[in-house]
Amino acid sequence: MSDDFKNHGRKPAAFSVEPDEQAKGAERQPQRRAPASYSDRVVMTPDADDPFIETTAAIEGLNLPEATPRRRRLSFGKVAAGALGILLSLALGLWVDHLVRDLFSRADWLGYGAIAVVAIGALAFLVVIVRELSGMMQLTAIQQLKKDVGEAAASTRTARGATARLVHLLAANPRTAKGRARLAETEGEIIDGPHLIELTERELLTPLDREARRIILAASKRVSIVTAVSPRALVDLGYVLYESARMIRAMAELYGGRPGTLGMLRLMRDVIAHLAVTGSIAAGDSLIQQVLGHGLASKLSARLGEGVINGLMTARIGIAAMDLCRPMPFRALKRPGIGDFLSDLAPGASRSENRSGN
Repeated sequence: MSDDFKNHGRKPAAFSVEPDEQAKGAERQPQRRAPASYSDRVVMTPDADDPFIETTAAIEGLNLPEATPRRRRLSFGKVAAGALGILLSLALGLWVDHLVRDLFSRADWLGYGAIAVVAIGALAFLVVIVRELSGMMQLTAIQQLKKDVGEAAASTRTARGATARLVHLLAANPRTAKGRARLAETEGEIIDGPHLIELTERELLTPLDREARRIILAASKRVSIVTAVSPRALVDLGYVLYESARMIRAMAELYGGRPGTLGMLRLMRDVIAHLAVTGSIAAGDSLIQQVLGHGLASKLSARLGEGVINGLMTARIGIAAMDLCRPMPFRALKRPGIGDFLSDLAPGASRSENRSGN
């Protein structure tokens, strides 16, 4: 160390620096900004003018309550129809008897031939009557099973009984083979009634519900295409009735029913009655404007838009038929709605619905 530093150096010292008064005030009082109004920047769209809200409401409006069969009551109309049928049967029998007697008066072999023909016709008619009654009884049994399954969750014993009846009903359907084997493995296990019912629905009815959705979607697409290109409204109506009858019969056979002609008329009457009561048939031009008018209708012709609407209504008929033919109520599985078919029939409307949900 040099001599100059030793003679003139000083010891290090500490100095306190006092902050400025204005700086202290700035630290103690944070800066505040004046309140501002954003009413002139954000404009809220009323619900009545929002096309996406209208589209979503229209789609949800088609997802109507589950269809139920009508109550069978004895009415004066049924009594009159039965009496008229008996009277016509007696008249037909007298006409046949008179015809056979006239043939015997001409030649014996003609009379015996007429008797053989009458016997064959009577036997065939009896077989038809038995099949029709069996089909209607099968539909009634499915509805009773559906009611029993809905009430069987109270105890494990009743749930086991309802499950066994359901397995017996669907034993002929190869789509339920895996589910029946899975349920057979649980016979020795302890399962609560509600859990057993839900397991049965998942194992047995999942493949059937998937096939039912395919049937409904295929019929809806065919109706949508044919009614879009057909030149006459009468052709549209006839084809919709034809496809609806085919779809309802396929739905009944899928879930274990074997409806005849009378059974089909009964199912179609229940479906139409449900749609009429819930107001689904009344959805017409307003539905076209709400579901398709804000996206798809601007790109498609009006005729094609009507075809899409006819397809949606056919899907609604299929869902109602599914409700009536399904031997279990919807518990563990989701009941299908119009929104499940909208993406296949009207992709533009489905995108509008997704944007409204976001």
